[in-house]
Amino acid sequence: MAGPLALSFDKKVAFYKNWKYLFPAMLIPALLYIVWDAFFTAQGVWGFNETYITGIKIFNLPVEEVLFFFVVPYCCVFIYACIRSYFPNLAGKKNADLFLKLLAVMLLVTGIFYVGKYYTGWTFMFTGGFILVLYVFRKYIYPFDAISFIVSYAVCLVPFLIVNGFLTAIPVVQYNDAENLGFRIYTIPFEDVFYGLLLILMNIVLYEKLKSRQVAE
Repeated sequence: MAGPLALSFDKKVAFYKNWKYLFPAMLIPALLYIVWDAFFTAQGVWGFNETYITGIKIFNLPVEEVLFFFVVPYCCVFIYACIRSYFPNLAGKKNADLFLKLLAVMLLVTGIFYVGKYYTGWTFMFTGGFILVLYVFRKYIYPFDAISFIVSYAVCLVPFLIVNGFLTAIPVVQYNDAENLGFRIYTIPFEDVFYGLLLILMNIVLYEKLKSRQVAE
C-alpha cells in the first residue's frame, strides 16, 4: 500500500486527483465482499488461523480481512490508472472484449455445473454474470476499457500470487477443499484468481463511471 500511495502523486498519473472518484467507488464492492466473506466464513467455506491475526473482528471477520477489501482495490486501481496514463493506446481492444465475453460464458457454465461447491459455484457465477451484465449495459458503463483492465490485472496477479501464496502456505487462511475444485496454484485455490478479478473489475467499473459522470457535468 505504501508504494502505490506514495506514487499516487506522480505528475503524469496524478492519481491523488481521482481519489474523489475512487473512494466512493470502493464502498459498494467492499460491502458486498464483506457480506460474502462473512457468510462463507460462517458456512465453513474458509476460516482464519487465530495464531496469525490480531483477534480484532468486524462482522465476525478479522480486521485484516476487512482492510483487504480496501487496500488491494486501491493498489490495483492505481496500477490500472498507470496503464491508462502511460499506455493510452493499447492495441487489441476488440480481442480483449471477446476474451472477457468468452470468459464470462465459461465461468457461468462451470459455476452452474459446480453449484454444489460454494466457493467454485458462487465465485464463477458471480464473476461471469457481472461481466455479461457489463457488456449488456455497456453503453451505460462507458468508458470501461477491457484491454487496460486485462493488462493491469495481469500485473496485479504477480504480487497477488506472491502474497496470497505466503498467506495460504502458513496458513493464515484455511480453505475447505470440499467447497472448491481442489486445484491449487502452489497453495492458492484456483478460484482466488476470479474472486480477485471480480473485486478489482467492480472497483474499476465504478471508478470509471464516476469519473465519466463528473466529466459529463
